[in-house]
Amino acid sequence: MMKACIFDLDGTLADTLESMAYVANTIMNRFGLKEMPVENFKYYCGEGANMLMRRCLKDAGDPELVHFEEGQRLYREMFARDPMYKVTHYPGMPETLKTLKEMGVPVAVCSNKPHPAAVKVIDRMFPGIFDLVVGQSDQIPRKPSPDGALYIAKTFGVKPEECMYVGDTATDMKTGKAAGMFTVGALWGFRDEQELRENGADELAKKPEDLLRIYKNR
Repeated sequence: MMKACIFDLDGTLADTLESMAYVANTIMNRFGLKEMPVENFKYYCGEGANMLMRRCLKDAGDPELVHFEEGQRLYREMFARDPMYKVTHYPGMPETLKTLKEMGVPVAVCSNKPHPAAVKVIDRMFPGIFDLVVGQSDQIPRKPSPDGALYIAKTFGVKPEECMYVGDTATDMKTGKAAGMFTVGALWGFRDEQELRENGADELAKKPEDLLRIYKNR
């Protein structure tokens, strides 16, 4: 029986693709590098801000990562100032979260987005919904380390196997499996069914509302 639900943020709770692309391409312009297509960020993201910046810089014309240190600093600074630029929630997600709360389900976020930005996005998009937000910080290793997810389970006072972990990338599925949780792949997110299945998705959800059925049936 499930007793808690943990969500990834980017590509699962919120469509942040244009937001990430805008910030990164602003930085590329500053360095005199080429802008990268928005679609590329589906694959740049998922393993933290530093990895996103590495991938973007290499494709934009800096294979030696000469601008990496300044780039990752600027990326965090820009997101800290305005993490909501062109960020939208996925259709049906607010209603699904509200129903989970009405059912008495503890809900949390486990994200590789820098912690301050993750908190700001959640507070503004889903005020009063989430019981806990864990973003990337020096205290908790980035996913696919299970530390963040296990910290959430411990805080909620539930066993890892009593948690449903929802995400849209291989990183998320690896995180959930490493933590011993039931993993659900979000097909509305940034990656495809094959990636999710190959990396341990126990079940797939085509739309946010499917999560209610999956949760109740576990």
